[in-house]
Formats: sequence, structure tokens, C-alpha cells
Amino acid sequence: MLPTYFISHGGGPWPWVPAWRSQFRNLEASLAHIPHEIGAKPSAVLFVSGHWEEAEFAIMSAGRPGMVYDYHGFPAETYRIAYPAPGAPEIAARTGDLIRQAGLPTRLDEKRGFDHGAFVPLFVMYPEAETPAFQLSLQSGYDPLKHIELGRALAPLRAEGVLIIGSGLSYHNLNLFGPGARAPSEAFDHWLADLMANPPDRRTSAVLGWETAPFARVCHPREDHLAPLFVALGAAENEGATRVYHEERLFGGVTVSSYRLGGD
Repeated sequence: MLPTYFISHGGGPWPWVPAWRSQFRNLEASLAHIPHEIGAKPSAVLFVSGHWEEAEFAIMSAGRPGMVYDYHGFPAETYRIAYPAPGAPEIAARTGDLIRQAGLPTRLDEKRGFDHGAFVPLFVMYPEAETPAFQLSLQSGYDPLKHIELGRALAPLRAEGVLIIGSGLSYHNLNLFGPGARAPSEAFDHWLADLMANPPDRRTSAVLGWETAPFARVCHPREDHLAPLFVALGAAENEGATRVYHEERLFGGVTVSSYRLGGD
């Protein structure tokens, strides 16, 4: 049974920008360690990225996914990055069946490519680009319960060798970096650490009320980068959590963390 993860994917195409890559060296080390942590090559990697939302839970089903350069202001060469990993059409269809059985809206999407919430960590984790990978969208509105239910629906995939990764950021306010981000991101990170240390039955109820966390809406004006956590939690709802990455004063003041659920 593979664990699930809620990871930070960092900023833009950072592995291809030397000045940024140096800032994310600790994140890079944590992502590169994931294949060693799980101890087996997955049948596929399923990413729920904070950079894709639809009216329903859409599933990437292309055999050879393209690329989505969903960032701005980076060097021209970063808009020519290729991560040529194969898709996983059969597992995508299986994923759609599980979601429909849970009574949630879903559809297959043959046109969607990898966004940077997926291809950046994939490049660090599996640079050979040989491991099948696909993405699953968030649902607009980010209802925590619906995304936890989505995770519950996906849970059987873990026993089938699918590595489920919620890819976002534990802090995502693009208008507040530097020293001003220190207090709110630190307080929210402490809340998140306490949440993840809760017994599983209390953890779910606590995350449903995430907006009551300290500085919740300062750290997440839109919860697009937090919602992948809900999915990862739902898919490993009754298992313990381990912090696998922690950074303080990133970009001059931001505290961020990533977690593994299960796999102990």
C-alpha cells in the first residue's frame, strides 16, 4: 500500500532557473527522496495540482500528455520545457469509475497536459520521465468535504501501485512575501502541524474547518493550493502523517511544509 503526499511544488519552473533552484534546494532534496521512501516503482503517479480546476473532477487521459506553461515572467527557455512521461489512460479510466461510484461528477480529458504543479516535482522525482503519470483536477469552489470524499474514492488505487500526490503549497499568497509573511505563515504552519498530528478521526473534522485556522485567509486568499491536501487526507484518512519537508524564511519570510500520509 503506497502512502499519499501533500507537497509544496515551489515557484514556477524553478529547477530550470539556477537562482531559484538554489533557494529550493531543501525542497528538491525532499522530492528526490520520495522514490526512495516508497521503495517501489509505482504503476503510475496521480497528481492533484493546485493549477487545475474544473466544474467536475476532470481526469487527464492522454497517452502522451502535452505541457501547460502556467506561469509568467520566466526566461524564454522555460516555455520550451518538455517532460515526456507517458500518460496512464487505463488507470485514468479506472480512476473515473471509482469517482463515479462515489457519486461525484467526473469526466476524462484527452487534451489536458502537465502543468507545473505536476511536471516540476515529477522532473525532480523521476528525471528519466519513464514512469506513467496523469493529473486529476480540483472542483471549482474547493469544498473541503467533496475533496475529502474524492480522496476516499481514490484510496483503492494505492493498493494498485498508484502514488497519489496532492501538489500545492501550505502557504500561497503571491502578494505577501518577505518579512511580512513570517508571522502568518509560521502560525498557519503550526496549525497545520497540529492538525496532521491529530488522531485521524479528529483530523478530518479539523480540516473541514480550516478557515478558522490562524491567518487562514491571509495564507490562502484562494485555497487552490491547499485543496490538494484535502484529497491526500481523504485517500489515507485513517493513517498517520509525517512531515517530510519544512522550510523557514523562504523568500525572506515564508514558512512551508510537506507531509506524507501512511507508509510507516
